[in-house]
Amino acid sequence: MNDVLQVPMSKELRKKATLAALNQGYSSLQESVRIYLRQLADNKIETRLSPVVKEIKLSPKAIRRYDKILDDIDEGKGISFTANSVDELMEHLMKSR
Repeated sequence: MNDVLQVPMSKELRKKATLAALNQGYSSLQESVRIYLRQLADNKIETRLSPVVKEIKLSPKAIRRYDKILDDIDEGKGISFTANSVDELMEHLMKSR
């Protein structure tokens, strides 16, 4: 006979967790919890909290802008000074004070 685990939670949390489980390929929130508990019981997982990094999508205008910036860098545009040694860099910095 299977035991039932009751976990009190808000409706909002259950809804968000269900959507997240479905987005990750589980058939239900119950399935995702069951798989997690099985792996936890078998010491196959450790619980770690890490932030989810969301991908930033640039607009076409921003892509063109950054492509132009990269092209300008490749062509040497906007570079006013290039040092060939630390001494040369320090000399340039001391003059610009």
